[in-house]
Amino acid sequence: MQNIAVVTGASSGIGAATARRLAREGYHVVAAARRADRLDELVKEIGPAATAVECDITDDASVANLATVVAGLDGALTLLVNNAGGARGLDPVATGAVDDWQWMYDVNVLGTLRMTKALLPALVASGEGTIIAVGSTAAFTVYEGGGGYTAAKHAQAALVGTLRLEVVDKKVRVMEIDPGMVRTDEFSLNRFDGDQARADAIYDGVKEPLVADDIADCIAFMATRPHHVNIDKLVIRPIAQAAQHKVHREK
Repeated sequence: MQNIAVVTGASSGIGAATARRLAREGYHVVAAARRADRLDELVKEIGPAATAVECDITDDASVANLATVVAGLDGALTLLVNNAGGARGLDPVATGAVDDWQWMYDVNVLGTLRMTKALLPALVASGEGTIIAVGSTAAFTVYEGGGGYTAAKHAQAALVGTLRLEVVDKKVRVMEIDPGMVRTDEFSLNRFDGDQARADAIYDGVKEPLVADDIADCIAFMATRPHHVNIDKLVIRPIAQAAQHKVHREK
């Protein structure tokens, strides 16, 4: 039977790039996201090796519907890429917007929890299940203005690490990839509520920041290792970013 991969947040950026790449690796990709029109375009591009499922990972019923669709496909679910996530704002803790923090926690942490709970039984049943969480260097480094996002990504990393302990006897691999500066069309734009100039300023002077295809390439590498190989944590940054606080910017 064909291997099935579910990719959340597949309507753009890293998620869309990952869906394309996994299809080339031979998976039947279930591309999941809220924006059905974007998913339809992606699946049309990929062809018969992909299925679009409109899904809001902050909604239990929506996630349950996704699990039902996956169960009805001809194949075995062997890969879940928990990619959906995001950041909002860059406010200090003293003036942090509770609504923004709550959204970041719900998407990055509880969204990962919902998807994992819904699909773990099928991943276990396949005998060769793999879960890859797309985290961030914010999962282990804090920075000013990033309290809400770093808190959420730290929590997601704690969830992933705990899950790894709990399923060690289930033949399910649990992996985490933590990208640094990745320039995509929407991440920073969404963070700054559509302010294009502010979003662009994040990458000013940074020669060759990472792009979505770079992360998709690494995810595909992780997923296609022999199943006894578990890449616990992969940190990937552009060469211009030595650390969260140390970025070379050309003048």
